[in-house]
Amino acid sequence: MHRPPSFFDVENQLTKIYQLTDFLPKLKSLIDWEMFRSDLNKVREKERLSNAGRKPFDVVLMFKILVLKSLYNLADDRIEEQIRDRLSFRDFLDLAFSDIVPDSKTIWLFAEQLKDLGLERALFDRFNEELNQQGFQVKSGLIMDGSFVEVPRPRNTKEENERLKNGEYRRQTTDGRRQQNQEGLMMKSAAVC
Repeated sequence: MHRPPSFFDVENQLTKIYQLTDFLPKLKSLIDWEMFRSDLNKVREKERLSNAGRKPFDVVLMFKILVLKSLYNLADDRIEEQIRDRLSFRDFLDLAFSDIVPDSKTIWLFAEQLKDLGLERALFDRFNEELNQQGFQVKSGLIMDGSFVEVPRPRNTKEENERLKNGEYRRQTTDGRRQQNQEGLMMKSAAVC
């Protein structure tokens, strides 16, 4: 059932999204993003040859995109897609629907400029330090606090790892693909004559 759009549609959707998960609004409010601006502005210190063309994107916006990219483990193409698609990403980045979204090449170039200036690691270390001061901890590319629980990952025993290294768990199906048994281990096939 379609109804005419209302002035509060986006706000109502964000409210519902944030009832389901408050991760991005919490991250947005916990960090003073402006503290990164002076270091990030070093990327723009190179003199522009011409004033023609679109003005560069805000450096804090670009850094926040890199943070999202890192937290969600997204490639440049995927982060552009997600920014265009997800209300919560747009809200985190303070982008309205009418705002231009940086394309994947622009995102890649900004990250490369930070690397070339030796700023990327220092900025992310400062970001992680700020999160720690706010009671959050970064582990394996994920941000966690007391309300987030890491999903347990199954681990092989030393014996199983040794057998895997020796190729004892590998079985080839008739079409050449590897097949996994119910325990999640690869079993050595027996020749059928």
